[in-house]
Amino acid sequence: MNKWLKALLFLIGAAILTRLIPFSDWFRMLDTMVHELGHAVVTLLASGQVLRIELHPDHSGVTYSVLASGWSQLAVALAGYISASLFAVAMFFGYSRQNQAAGLVLISMLALVSLLLFVRTGYGRGWLILFLLINVAFFLLGGRIRNFYYLLLAFLCLEESVMGPVTLLLNSIVSPGQAGDATNLAQLTGVSPLVWSVIFLIISLLCALSALQLYWNDRRRSREKKKMSGSSSMSG
Repeated sequence: MNKWLKALLFLIGAAILTRLIPFSDWFRMLDTMVHELGHAVVTLLASGQVLRIELHPDHSGVTYSVLASGWSQLAVALAGYISASLFAVAMFFGYSRQNQAAGLVLISMLALVSLLLFVRTGYGRGWLILFLLINVAFFLLGGRIRNFYYLLLAFLCLEESVMGPVTLLLNSIVSPGQAGDATNLAQLTGVSPLVWSVIFLIISLLCALSALQLYWNDRRRSREKKKMSGSSSMSG
């Protein structure tokens, strides 16, 4: 089967299955947090000022910042969706290295930074506090329960990193003036929001394929180890 078709079918299947897990929709805010944190970090790297980040119950978010005009605004506008896509790859890389505990600590550190520095009021603050408490609980539980929780977060981030650009693409067709980062990039460059949406989608799909390959390779290694272990037991 073509690897792209396999990845697409796997994403669709994972999206359906994860939505059957209670409260999984609530955890999808993690992707939004990473998206907005990406905007904030690049703003600081460009010598700008981050005023605040808002996270909303509908999974949308806004980063308010002050920036000099020019290429710095372009970099900040690009950062959100790309950060979310790269973060999904990083999560599956951690899974493939069996570093779920360290990965959960990293996720929690990002949430803590967001809470202390950028998200100061509203729904987002409450979400971050509860999210941190849940992470601590699963970290302490350890074992397979912690690993399942980490993998759930990884798949949720992966799906959202792809669905975000898909939604952006649809918005750029229906309402080009209200297509979020794609509209901002269009205003900065004169290039259509539709083009920027397609670019974000391509990047997200490439990252999704990389993430899934890490997952599939890990599953393949696990099966091979079980076969070798079984053969050793029989020969003994």
